[in-house]
Amino acid sequence: MSTQPTVRGSNDATMTRRGFFMKLGILFNGVVAAALTVPVLGFLLSSVARGRGNGYVSWVSLGSVAQFPEGETRLATFRNPNVMPTDGTTVDTACWVRHLEGDQFQVFAINCAHLGCPVRWFPQSGLFMCPCHGGVYYRDGARASGPPERGLFQYPYKVENGLITIQAGELPTPGAPTATLTGERRPCAS
Repeated sequence: MSTQPTVRGSNDATMTRRGFFMKLGILFNGVVAAALTVPVLGFLLSSVARGRGNGYVSWVSLGSVAQFPEGETRLATFRNPNVMPTDGTTVDTACWVRHLEGDQFQVFAINCAHLGCPVRWFPQSGLFMCPCHGGVYYRDGARASGPPERGLFQYPYKVENGLITIQAGELPTPGAPTATLTGERRPCAS
């Protein structure tokens, strides 16, 4: 019997256990990476794939001008144009419409400028009031008192063919290009 060790050649087709587990680990990591990449790419490409790239600049109808009597403020609802199938009733958004005169309106976001709670309109006092932290706004949306540091946010609107429409895809906030602050910041005592 020969006591010489067998030396494997470079073209030997056998695989070591270490090499097998190394290749198995690389294959497993590749499968996990692909599984994580698919939903991320789906999210990033979803607005393009669904053809809703301009959802944030869509004009949405609130109804006819006749639904909003002159000198009154009314609650209106609209369907957000940037909708996902799982959104349900949360896409139905409310806003306050104040008809000044003729074709002049103010359309306020329903959210308080403090922390976003829905404000309520009280026609007896002519004030919008936030039930969460006591924010109060005048009828023109300007801040009256409470913790908010600014007035209510307004949606851009236009009147065409007797319908009032708003640019409603994006909620107006201080950083949004469509956000407008209403009125001057008045002291509470005046």
